[in-house]
Amino acid sequence: MSVLVAGTGALACYFSARLAGSGNKVTMLGSWPEGLAALRLHGVRLLDMDGRTLAFPVEVLRGEEARGNFESALVLVKSWQTARVASQLQNCLARDGIALTLQNGSGNDEILKEALGPGRVALGITTLGARMLEPGYVQYTGQGKVSLEARPNLGSLEELLRKAGFQVEMVDDPTSLLWGKLVINAAINPLTALLRVANGELLERPQAHQLLALAAQEAAAVALAGGIRLPYTDPVLVAEQVARNTAPNLSSMLQDVLRGAVTEIDAINGAIVRRGEQLGVPTPVNKMLWQLVTSLDHH
Repeated sequence: MSVLVAGTGALACYFSARLAGSGNKVTMLGSWPEGLAALRLHGVRLLDMDGRTLAFPVEVLRGEEARGNFESALVLVKSWQTARVASQLQNCLARDGIALTLQNGSGNDEILKEALGPGRVALGITTLGARMLEPGYVQYTGQGKVSLEARPNLGSLEELLRKAGFQVEMVDDPTSLLWGKLVINAAINPLTALLRVANGELLERPQAHQLLALAAQEAAAVALAGGIRLPYTDPVLVAEQVARNTAPNLSSMLQDVLRGAVTEIDAINGAIVRRGEQLGVPTPVNKMLWQLVTSLDHH
């Protein structure tokens, strides 16, 4: 099957490697010059859990060259790049094609739907972990699954991902899972980015641990006020568990800060603050984290 992957970052490379490794023709759409050059030269390279490096050939498309007739597209760019990619997908996606967003943060599916139409966009959530070692070269850092919204025209995408070895589940309420992940990301990612520590270190520092808990509680309160049922009952316990289970991992937000790249803070804590304001739910800790990380983005 021919599939388009929008993005050249860690998760985009990981998904591309797995899809290409299961016999699909993968085209990666991106704008990062170093990433595109490395992919053209070496293919997408994957360091697996056994310490082996495997390379898989992929086609490469620069954003301004975006043309095609793809039946399936996976959207794995940073949230601040979604609007640009949505316009590019208008030239790449078949008339009845589906763009599946597996991105962090809130609001990506709405941006894609506005450009492509609601019938051509599907919402997904992934808990897989990956880390970029160098352009086009990714390390698999954590097992997880891919959750897709249950809808009639997702059969081929579901099959595509299953055949590539992903653990796939179909869910009736993807917004619940999206907010479930959003609450955890809001509690962990900005603190790791600000303190420049691995996830597990947050639990070893009492003040950081307390801020993690407060951020999770605020975000969960916003979800509850908005009528969203989270996939767990205790947001603090789950955020702590995720930090513990991924203790050595560097969050994607910390990786962005270390690279001097723009973070996804606006679509994570920023989205929680904005929704809280609409619903009359105070979110002082999330607002502080949003403002602090945003100040890093401008240096």
